[in-house]
Order: sequence, then C-alpha cells, then structure tokens
Amino acid sequence: MIVPEDRWPAAREKWRRTEQMGFDHAWTYDHLNWRAFRAKDWFTAVPTLTAAAVETERIGLGVLVASPNLRHPVSLAKDVTAIDDIADGRLILGLGSGAEGFDSTMTRRTHWSRRERTERFAEYVRLTDRLLRQPVTSFDGRYYLADEVHSYPLCRQQPRVPFAIAASGARGMRLVAEHGEYWVTTGEPNRFASAPYDEALPVLRQQVEALEKICVEVGRDPATVSRLLVCGPTVGGVLDSPDAFADAAGKFAEAGITDVVVQWPRPDEPFPGKVGILEKVAEDLDRHRIT
Repeated sequence: MIVPEDRWPAAREKWRRTEQMGFDHAWTYDHLNWRAFRAKDWFTAVPTLTAAAVETERIGLGVLVASPNLRHPVSLAKDVTAIDDIADGRLILGLGSGAEGFDSTMTRRTHWSRRERTERFAEYVRLTDRLLRQPVTSFDGRYYLADEVHSYPLCRQQPRVPFAIAASGARGMRLVAEHGEYWVTTGEPNRFASAPYDEALPVLRQQVEALEKICVEVGRDPATVSRLLVCGPTVGGVLDSPDAFADAAGKFAEAGITDVVVQWPRPDEPFPGKVGILEKVAEDLDRHRIT
C-alpha cells in the first residue's frame, strides 16, 4: 500500500520498486483527505493509478477502497475501464461502504445513517457490477440512477475487473459472496489504533468462518474468494523485522488469509518503518519461491 503523498518523481520510484521487488499487487488509498494527512500533501487515486499503470508492466494495481462517499457508480465505472485499458488488464477494484469523516462532510450536507450507508453500498456494488459487464445499463434504484448508460469499451479484463470488497458484517459479506473476487479486511471493525498482529488472529478466524458460511449459503465455493488483509491501520508489527513478517504471514495463512497488504514504510506516523526491511522481506519471499 503506497500512501499517495509524494509528488510524482518520488512516487514513481515507489511503484517501480514495488514491481521490481516481486510483489503480486500494489495499492493506494481513495480519499480526498485522510486522517493525519488532512493538512499534508495528498493526491487522488485515479491519476495516481493511471500514472502507475504507465510506469509498471506486470504488477496488479488496485485501490482500497472506492466508496459511495466520492463518486457515482457511472463515473467510477468509466474511470475503471480507462485505467484497466492503460494497465493492460491489471486493475483490481476495491470497494467499501466508506465511513463518516472528511470525505463525507466536505461535499455533502446530509448525514447517512449506518442503515442507509449499508443499503447504499449494496446498490453501489450491484450497479457498478452491471456497468462493467454490459454495454448498455439502465438502473432505477433507491439511491442511484443510470439511464441508458453506454459502456464502450468494456474492461480489458472479462467479464470485468475483479472486485475486492471490504466487509465485516453479514450483509457486506453476502455482497462479497455474490460479486467479489477478493474479500478485504483490516481486522477488528471500527478500531482506529494499531495493535500487535497476534491480537487480530481471533477476529480474523471469526471473519473467515463467517465469510465461508455465507459463501456456502449462496452456493459459492469459498475457495474461489481470496481473503486480503490490509495491515497497518489496526494490525501492527508485521514489518518490525523480516522474522516478524514471516511469523505474521504464517499465522495469517493458518487463519485463512490468502493475501497480505503491508504499508510502504514512512519516516514517521502513521506507518513508520524502514524500507530496508520491506526489501529484505521481498528477498526472502523471492528465495522461497525459487526453492
């Protein structure tokens, strides 16, 4: 995960280096402002991912997560199609319900209740799915309207780009089971402080069990859903050392996690760390693949 805080000459090197180190995918956040960065440099996701698509060749590129706070599904789908084309079919679309905060108050007067946010997100996912799959879409929902939207061209990836859906409750996990290629978690819901990764394991096991149960209920093989854990915001200590990463990754795998996202280390809070440790982790992973 690369925080979009750097001007492009510096950011370019992070995206290039991430690919060179051999990671499977690289991500950025999708906010107008975010927490401690409100009064600091912050760039938006669409131009960042577009530039990253040009600067890389192999690595999967994704956003964690696009939400109803910022865009209508129609404009989101058009952006996604363009970036996937530039990236030659490497985009992963992260989707989440969003939360109260800067993104939800800068451009909107009305407060969304938790129920409305949940219902709105379900509509958001379903409409975005249709817009990316079919050439012409009409949709008349409670929250969103699409009137004969022509989606030419469609995604480079078919039938559409993969969805990485963030969810912790039953309704969100049902959306994952119905529409997601990835399920995304940050660990304990509504926690805004980092804790040692061992403390997250019971919650992760419970979440994975709940997801698998819902997949079975809707008739989907749970093994077809990748389980992606974003470390850093709540799950800490993963990049304290190469040994810590190896220990954490092993325990996450035992809990049912298939993909681990770590933050590109920063010189100060949030996500302080050493890039050298990330590089050593990459070396160890590469050596493990070879052997």
